[in-house]
Amino acid sequence: MRRVGLVAVALVLAAACGGQELEPQGEEAADPTTTAAGAAETAPTTTAAPAPDGPPTQAADVASSPEGLVDQLTGAEQAVRDPATAGDELAHQAHVQQVAYRVLAEHPDWVEEVVGGLPEALREDATRHVAARQEFIGMHTELQDGPPDWRIVAPPPADDLLAYYQEAEAAFGVEWEVLAAVNLVETGLGRIRGVSSAGALGPMQFLPGTWERWGEGDVEDPHDAILAAGRYLGASGAADGDLDAALFEYNNHNNYVRGVTRYADIMRADPDTFRGFYHWQIYYRTTGGDLLLPEGYPDVPAAEL
Repeated sequence: MRRVGLVAVALVLAAACGGQELEPQGEEAADPTTTAAGAAETAPTTTAAPAPDGPPTQAADVASSPEGLVDQLTGAEQAVRDPATAGDELAHQAHVQQVAYRVLAEHPDWVEEVVGGLPEALREDATRHVAARQEFIGMHTELQDGPPDWRIVAPPPADDLLAYYQEAEAAFGVEWEVLAAVNLVETGLGRIRGVSSAGALGPMQFLPGTWERWGEGDVEDPHDAILAAGRYLGASGAADGDLDAALFEYNNHNNYVRGVTRYADIMRADPDTFRGFYHWQIYYRTTGGDLLLPEGYPDVPAAEL
């Protein structure tokens, strides 16, 4: 199947089960639960802005220098891994993390300095974040002039999503981290409501014919869609250890395979990182720059990065 997902298109990623290309790239979105990794070897030296109340309607304010990104990423990464960080503060730190990696991926000449300046425990995951973002950027060479015809909604509760991923893992032998990464790349964990140019639907972006074969229930229902993705990926090789083949079947693009795998690797290394992904917002790349599509869009207007 050949398709590009809505988030991938919008967020930082790209895909759609059984399909075709959409529009330009998206990014990633997700929210999690577990224990902290890598204590503060280097405490951030900048003063963090107070977390806004409720979902963001403006892009996160991040540094425009390698030194500033080191400080912000150190603080944000440690915060999303700390079970004591919750509520608006967790959402805020995850948003800073997301935008900081977007900025870093656009400045490859900064990567060595920024990653090298992070606490050692964070460096490998930072490298994966940048690599994943660059993979998805590489999938989208034709950008749109303006925002897409989507609705942006709140994702299902993080605990519910984790339960669905783990149910699919138990049933079909596909790691929950892989299913979370696909869900993130496809629709930002269900934040995007829209139809791909190929006609793919739902939080895991199934084409009608693919859903008819692998789906049960409602393609728009997060539980049913995640179970169907597990069923499809498991039968396509993931249950037998050939994850690359399964992901390529899901979206026929090697960049997609590598990008999804890197996000899954981050969650495998520390499941608490899902806490950060859960709060990633929807960014959409256009010819005029990146736009934040906030919760409530289009009634809530898009904002420039």
